[in-house]
Amino acid sequence: MADVKYKRIMLKLSGEALAGDKGFGINPPVIKTVAEEVKDVYNLGIQIAIVVGGGNMWRGVSGEQMGMERAQADYIGMLATIMNALALQDNLESIGVPTRVQTSIEMRQIAEPYIRRKAIRHLEKERVVIFAGGTGSPYFSTDTTAALRAAEINADAILMAKNGVDGIYSADPNKDPDAVKFDQLTQLDIINKGLHVMDTTASSLSMDNDIPFVVFNLNKQGNIRKVVEGENIGTTVRGK
Repeated sequence: MADVKYKRIMLKLSGEALAGDKGFGINPPVIKTVAEEVKDVYNLGIQIAIVVGGGNMWRGVSGEQMGMERAQADYIGMLATIMNALALQDNLESIGVPTRVQTSIEMRQIAEPYIRRKAIRHLEKERVVIFAGGTGSPYFSTDTTAALRAAEINADAILMAKNGVDGIYSADPNKDPDAVKFDQLTQLDIINKGLHVMDTTASSLSMDNDIPFVVFNLNKQGNIRKVVEGENIGTTVRGK
């Protein structure tokens, strides 16, 4: 294995990242590029787990606009993450990266049910594991899923790959020209400064299990590898 900072990672991809400039659905050139970025890290000998969101297919606000019950809207969102996971799996395997999809909602014809020990075994056998279907319960985000699964598989870090966002700022840099970017933070800093990085459940899980996470720009080629190798890009948030 190459000289790396993190040997087992949880990569959190937003659904919007797979849509690219389209803003909706799956953009074939974009998902192919993401797969190639993952392969670049995989070739270093890194064990990779992935949680992908579903915002490119469905967002909770869509359900609210329809007057839909929150739980029902969340289940639709879980199905969206499964579609993204299957598309990402196909792109990874087409370039020679063995991949398994595990879903928290059983769909045995297309993916394995989530089993913690089996997921860890896949990682040890050098397979990328994509966790889909969220936690399997409504009212939890895919950020929470990433934090939960990272704790369950003993990941060294959570890599929060953002669509066009290169770190955590004191304010929205698109609206406030005086916004300051942070290189290092703690979980308590996130709370005390009122920074909206991930939902509070995910943040608590990361802090309680002492799992650092790195927020960085997915759109810049090679950034996933740079984070794994320990380069100081984006913002690193220490677990405790």
